[in-house]
Amino acid sequence: MRVFAATLAVMGLVACEPTSTAPSEPAPQTAQPAPTATAAPPKLSARQASANFRAVVSRVEPVAERECRRRAPDLNCDFKIVVENNPRLAPNAYQTLDRTGRPIIGFTLALIADARNRDELAFVLGHEAAHHIARHLQEQQETAAGGALAGAILAGVLGADVNTGARLGGTVGARAYSKQNELEADALGTVIAKRAGYDPLKGAQFFNRIPDPGDRFLGTHPPNAERLATVRRVNSQL
Repeated sequence: MRVFAATLAVMGLVACEPTSTAPSEPAPQTAQPAPTATAAPPKLSARQASANFRAVVSRVEPVAERECRRRAPDLNCDFKIVVENNPRLAPNAYQTLDRTGRPIIGFTLALIADARNRDELAFVLGHEAAHHIARHLQEQQETAAGGALAGAILAGVLGADVNTGARLGGTVGARAYSKQNELEADALGTVIAKRAGYDPLKGAQFFNRIPDPGDRFLGTHPPNAERLATVRRVNSQL
């Protein structure tokens, strides 16, 4: 396993601040109860955060690649994990493709430092891998292109600026399915983290530490409560 530190020239991007696709396994008779809210664990030292990240990548990456080959055998499932080594970047993770079509999963240093345990890192890594497996980047690009065309046509009919209409239409199109995509990635990310030996319920607790996007118009992420509910539901089915 190798973790690369790099700034990439990439083809598209599905970035994440840290109804869904359920796994095929049958649900047990009794569902696991929802975890109660607790105080956030303390931050880790830089040495421990780095060790946690490397340990998580070594366990989760092969599971994600196996799930990718099983669910999407026509895709390139050779994930490359990179760390953006600019310390000024905010906590973030993303999934993209390099120029050869290889899937890239990137983490900023701030996100690695902010993770309070390995379960959180495993959930985020599984979530980003799920974006690729579910072809969300391709879907986002196609939806944006369709929205731009529709916006340009509407602007022409109304006598407005066509370029402005295309930009607005592209924005609306790109975000039309982003919330649903996030929930789908949360669901499959739960499966990946669980099969790698981590606790996705514990890992998803980072939602309690980030601002809640609520249900804003044209927002890119669903409410945190909805994301936690997705993780609990899928986890109960494994």
